[in-house]
Amino acid sequence: METIILAVVIAVVVLGALGGLIVGSRRRKPLPPPPPSPPDITAPPAEPRVGEEAETPREEPRRTIEEVDLPDGSAPVAVEELPVEELPAPPIEVPEPTAGRLVRLRARLSRSQNALGKGLLTLLSREHLDEDTWEEVEDTLLTADVGVQPTQELVERLRERVRVLGTRTPVELRGLLREELLTLIGTDMDRTVKTEPVTSKPGIVMVVGVNGTGKTTTTGKLARVLVADGRSVVLGAADTFRAAAADQLQTWGERVGAHTVRGPEAGDPASVAFDAVKEGKEMGADVVLIDTAGRLHTKTGLMDELGKVKRVVEKHAPLDEVLLVLDATTGQNGLIQARVFAEVVDITGIVLTKLDGTAKGGIVVAVQRELGVPVKLVGLGEGPDDLAPFEPEAFVDALIGD
Repeated sequence: METIILAVVIAVVVLGALGGLIVGSRRRKPLPPPPPSPPDITAPPAEPRVGEEAETPREEPRRTIEEVDLPDGSAPVAVEELPVEELPAPPIEVPEPTAGRLVRLRARLSRSQNALGKGLLTLLSREHLDEDTWEEVEDTLLTADVGVQPTQELVERLRERVRVLGTRTPVELRGLLREELLTLIGTDMDRTVKTEPVTSKPGIVMVVGVNGTGKTTTTGKLARVLVADGRSVVLGAADTFRAAAADQLQTWGERVGAHTVRGPEAGDPASVAFDAVKEGKEMGADVVLIDTAGRLHTKTGLMDELGKVKRVVEKHAPLDEVLLVLDATTGQNGLIQARVFAEVVDITGIVLTKLDGTAKGGIVVAVQRELGVPVKLVGLGEGPDDLAPFEPEAFVDALIGD
């Protein structure tokens, strides 16, 4: 009996010990993690898996855009492509007629030439024309760049005619001075710009001159003169050393509908001139104007190149005109330039620019005497139609006024 009781007591003790161990282990067991929070909708989507981790694509039928309804339930509407509107070409200008241009510009010319004409009339109107007065007449003519030899000739003729005339009314003096100036300038010279060759078209005109004389502008204005007279013109931009020169000449041409031939920058000027004449022939143009580089007359190599341009052009046809552009404000320096150019190419005519900006109208006499060729055109302003054929009578009338 005692043995049974002892066994029961031992069993209870053992069970109690086991129960304590179980309860203790349960207290030390960590709590399970909290349930995951809902995903952050602002987080970027997971990167797609590639290679072996890539998901197998789901087989779904593809639908065309016609089968997909728009949100409002309407079918897609085809959009008609609108034609690209081309910008209109700039209108071609109609230059004003060349006839009488110098007469219309007379007031502009006379304002700048009063020092010559009015100065001479004032001196000749003195009651006593002594040696001092005649020296002042000479100084006035020399200051106006008439030149030494022409000045001496004019003064001698004036002294003789005034002595024979006796009385000197303002009207008589004006008529006397007008006659002598016309004689000095020359009324029997052919001042027509030759653009009509005897054999076949086109007429070929080469424009030469140093930098700063307005040569490219003059070429563009001459194109307007020719277009105003009913001629078709092709422009050759043979000044390849200045990209701006070719752009400027092309702009002048576009304004009057003249075609411009140009080459690469720093290319061969003779090649451009050759192509211009060639295209002028193919197009049946009346005139080809070739604008050459503004060469310094002291650069021998550049002057030789100008001679090359002339020789290459003449492989097509002889030149009809070689116009030398001179700045009227340069005075005697312009004569030096003229002399050097005349040694390289045969100058046939002179264009005097900026004649409205100087009181030295005597340069007309001096340069003609130097080269033995006539002044054919004069520039009297910055306007597109301010290049006028030179008319001796209108020029002298502007010098001495009414």
